[in-house]
Amino acid sequence: MSQRQKTFDYLVFTDLDGTLLDHHNYSFAPAVTTLRLLAEQQVPVIPVTSKTRAELLPLRAQLQNEHPFVTENGAAVFIPKGYFPLCPQGCEEAEAFWVKPFSRSVEIWQPLLQRLKTEFKDEFVLLSELTVEQLVQLTGLNPEQARLAQQREYSEPVHWLGDEKRRVTFIEALAAEGIEPLQGGRFLHLVDQCDKGKALQWLTRCYQAYQPKHPLLTVAAGDSQNDIAMLQAADRALLVRSPVHAPPQLFSSTPFILSEHCGPAGWAAGIRQLLSLSAD
Repeated sequence: MSQRQKTFDYLVFTDLDGTLLDHHNYSFAPAVTTLRLLAEQQVPVIPVTSKTRAELLPLRAQLQNEHPFVTENGAAVFIPKGYFPLCPQGCEEAEAFWVKPFSRSVEIWQPLLQRLKTEFKDEFVLLSELTVEQLVQLTGLNPEQARLAQQREYSEPVHWLGDEKRRVTFIEALAAEGIEPLQGGRFLHLVDQCDKGKALQWLTRCYQAYQPKHPLLTVAAGDSQNDIAMLQAADRALLVRSPVHAPPQLFSSTPFILSEHCGPAGWAAGIRQLLSLSAD
């Protein structure tokens, strides 16, 4: 699918869990009308998530979304082959996608974390170590979704079991190894020096390269700490209220709005407001 003949005015980069998807039941039903409006106006909706590629593929089908997507908190950008006239520089090929990795393979995390387990015995567990049943109980995913969530390619989520003071010490130990973990809605995500903001900027440049005389406006939506870099990198930002934690605090001049409602209902109304879309 080549988009070369199209000129885009907006790009919508969105977190999923707790933002476009309900925090508790993962439904996007309240956002269906807004998603339809965006599709009709040819506004790409680009998922930028902590989820894996395996999780995103069936979800993209449900969303009827054929645009690029970003996995594992900015660790990799996946572009459907042929979406752009040429494969962007620095990409690898993986099945039906051009892939721009921003983090090393997940295999590098296991030895490091095993060493840390000596110092932080019984204080954390890796997502990959949980049984499917444990992950279902912890996240509310169904068993098949839980299995897909464990198919990590570039990052390793950690479920912290210790107290807050020890958690700070754990993060300091990771920093000594050159790792800056990202706090998501449920897990502490370990990746290389990458984030959702860097992925947004790189992918925006890919779009802009094919319409150099037509400016793009980027909008980002998120609800968690791991969304801050993306929200601050966009031209406009939507902070989506969460039922379980306070909105992230931005430290930039990016114009933003805070949604009135939580999850997909807040997402839908906020996106319509930012892009001046009518729900009629």
